[in-house]
Amino acid sequence: MSDGHLFNNILLGGRGGSNPGQLRVHSGGIAWRKAGGGKVVEVDKADIAGVSWMKVPRAYQFGVRVKDGLSYKFTGFREQDVSNLTSFIEKNIGVKPEEKQLSVSGRNWGDVEINGNMLTFLVASKQAFEISLADVAQSHLQGKNDVYLEFHVDDTTGANEKDSLMDLCFHIPNSNTQFVGDENHPPAQVFLDKILARADVGSSSEDAVVTFDGIAILTPRGRYSVELHLSFMRLQGQANDFKIQYSSVVRLFRLPKSNQPHTFVVVTLDPPIRKGQTMYPHVVIQFETESVVEGTLSISEELLATKFKGKLTEMSYKGLIHEEFTRILNALSGAKVTKPGSFRSCQDGYAVKSSLKAEDGLLYPLEKGFFFLPKPPTLILHDEIEYVEFERHGAGGSSVSSHYFDLLIKLKNDNEHLFGNIQRNEYHNLFDFISGKGLKILNLGDGRVTNGVAAVLHNDDDDAVDPHLERIKNAAGGEESDDEDEDFIAEKDDSGSPTDASEEEESDAVESGAEKEKPSKKDSKKEVVSKASTIKRKSKDGDDDSKKRKQKKKKDPRAPKRAMSGFMFFSNAERENLKKENPGMSFTDIGRAFGERWKKMSAEEKEPYEAMARADTKRYKEAMAGYKSGGPAINVDSGNESGSD
Repeated sequence: MSDGHLFNNILLGGRGGSNPGQLRVHSGGIAWRKAGGGKVVEVDKADIAGVSWMKVPRAYQFGVRVKDGLSYKFTGFREQDVSNLTSFIEKNIGVKPEEKQLSVSGRNWGDVEINGNMLTFLVASKQAFEISLADVAQSHLQGKNDVYLEFHVDDTTGANEKDSLMDLCFHIPNSNTQFVGDENHPPAQVFLDKILARADVGSSSEDAVVTFDGIAILTPRGRYSVELHLSFMRLQGQANDFKIQYSSVVRLFRLPKSNQPHTFVVVTLDPPIRKGQTMYPHVVIQFETESVVEGTLSISEELLATKFKGKLTEMSYKGLIHEEFTRILNALSGAKVTKPGSFRSCQDGYAVKSSLKAEDGLLYPLEKGFFFLPKPPTLILHDEIEYVEFERHGAGGSSVSSHYFDLLIKLKNDNEHLFGNIQRNEYHNLFDFISGKGLKILNLGDGRVTNGVAAVLHNDDDDAVDPHLERIKNAAGGEESDDEDEDFIAEKDDSGSPTDASEEEESDAVESGAEKEKPSKKDSKKEVVSKASTIKRKSKDGDDDSKKRKQKKKKDPRAPKRAMSGFMFFSNAERENLKKENPGMSFTDIGRAFGERWKKMSAEEKEPYEAMARADTKRYKEAMAGYKSGGPAINVDSGNESGSD
């Protein structure tokens, strides 16, 4: 990078644990971003009061002290990074890094150094530990010589660690020379006064700036009284009580529910709050959209004019409760507020109805991500997405399933999120929005609509067949579902008989080869339910498989054969070679093997087969035009025209 240095896998230390991320040191300051999204730390060049280096086990630690008293510690640098970064900081930022040494003697007596809000305990002029006085909640004397420090109990602190610092006690002997007192003012009292001057003492007992009573919170579920203090937010319920420092608040979301009198306000945390073994990275609050609230802020006019100038302009507030809550919390925490973007559903809403992990909810397409609410609240940033895929919903060719589709989002870390039960009329809006954001849509190719799911969803006819069946037809060579496909007749090498069960299994194998290797668990469950309902219906009607086969509707011999996909042209060309190389391979394994080969092929290798598919698609459209008009249609096998008898 021309302007600055970029370092990966750098740990940001703190009371919430160590988090890996990416650190950039440039001429304008420093910026650290947590890996996978989340917390961002930015320090401007003008705000840097000092920097330091320290050798820690297996790495070097880079300390940054800010003028307002805060301090950041970044760990994970190599020895060669120290000299390069030191010269860059001296030249571009104008601060000379100092070198600190870490004490490893194990002694617990030494000297105390207070610099801004940081307290450093030194043993033989080497640093033993360092704490931020801004984290001190209470401090008092114990006896005549002991000073007791109690730290803020933050429910986000320790979410990533098993242990968290709760209290600390210093013994100040009368013989010390650093804190000199007298008979009425002992050295311990002198030390305590310095602590009280810089610590955040008393904020837990002072009145809240504003309190909202009886607020419905969906995660963690319950009805709470929400108190907004100067440095933290408290959620007080009948069974639970959470205290959240504003430093843990990453972002606020205000998202209205579609066609409902409620609005979601989501407080995103990093690190998350913890209840037992359950982590809550998002606090989902539900307000009544038309509810109005008014009151007066418990804050001094001096603080209002200095610290919150431009954010809180008046002592009193009045307006819609979700807007006032977000505005005040934004001013106190400094977190940005995200509102709905340009997406609109077919009903002019900001979200589409969907389901995730058997939970119904709303999927909000935002300008920089997707947010599923209310449970489980799932935030997916565009930068995390590998590709998206529109899939069929359910199993079988029922008319109900053809009115819905699923949206699969594959992340770069190989995790997947399947949003199901999306109404079919939302497809166009979602497709246009996703493609407009530049996200990769699987199998979209060169911008043409795919022959499978998207082709069916583009069809405005409500009686169109199930998208999943369309994709299987394309992968299987385009045979109609009412006829038995020649490719599904088992040969001697394949072993087994062409029963209904084997045909269904082979259809899934073809799908997995062309689209994805393994079907999702959700789809498998739906298929099992579909099979079970089919068996019950058969037993009720008294029809067996043989009778049902006899009653199958015959295909019109004039109807042209459907167009084949490039994958199927490739499979047909290489099928015999694969069978010779692997005698005895089952049909399922053959389909899976072709799917793996197809995924590994480059675009140039696929082009001959894709060209054949485009030509076949053109042939099919021309044949269908003749077929629908009652004229001659192109014969499937010979390619000659044939009229009706």
